[in-house]
Amino acid sequence: MRLLLAEDERPLADWLVRALGQSDFVVDWVDDGRLVARQLQATRYDALILDLGLPGQGGHEVLRELRLKDSRVPVLILTARDSLMEKVSTLHEGADDFLAKPFEIQELEARLVALVRRSRGREQPRFTCGPLAYDAATKQFTLDREALTLSPREHGVLRALIQHSGEPLSKQEILERIFSDEQDVRPEVVEVLIHRLRRRLETGKVRITTLRGLGYVLEAS
Repeated sequence: MRLLLAEDERPLADWLVRALGQSDFVVDWVDDGRLVARQLQATRYDALILDLGLPGQGGHEVLRELRLKDSRVPVLILTARDSLMEKVSTLHEGADDFLAKPFEIQELEARLVALVRRSRGREQPRFTCGPLAYDAATKQFTLDREALTLSPREHGVLRALIQHSGEPLSKQEILERIFSDEQDVRPEVVEVLIHRLRRRLETGKVRITTLRGLGYVLEAS
């Protein structure tokens, strides 16, 4: 999943980027509320982690403007302002979840996965596409209920596709989600990984389709 983190405390932001990265989240960070809308326009994110006490433009104003512009990005509020009134007001303004500081990273990760699932109309604890399933808790794929053995890179690409099943992902979006911490990775790497995944999925009722000019989409056959 690709996340946008809006947080002005650098030590906390640095820690979150590293900690979430270890659980296969790709995190971009901004420290000013005025940068949030611009970043969301430039890049497709799965969710926004939003602090309320941002400089430039506060989190409440950022959230209100996003919803007025009909932005559908799921928003998780992460703040030290842990009062009932604060929670209620942000939820009324369009936030999808609220987590008070301090917090455990495992709870944040679980809330983010649930948030993205709900935003895509999935209430089950798994992402599915036909007979292919991905359990976010165990980080395991199954195909026709059998475990699917994949290399780390294959796993990353297929995870990105199943989290967006039915929606195309471009090569660049896949690169940014899977290889964000690697230098000089060429788009041809994605083509090779897609080819390998197609071979692994060819016996199941699920396929990766190329949409010219748009990218790759995972679909049930």
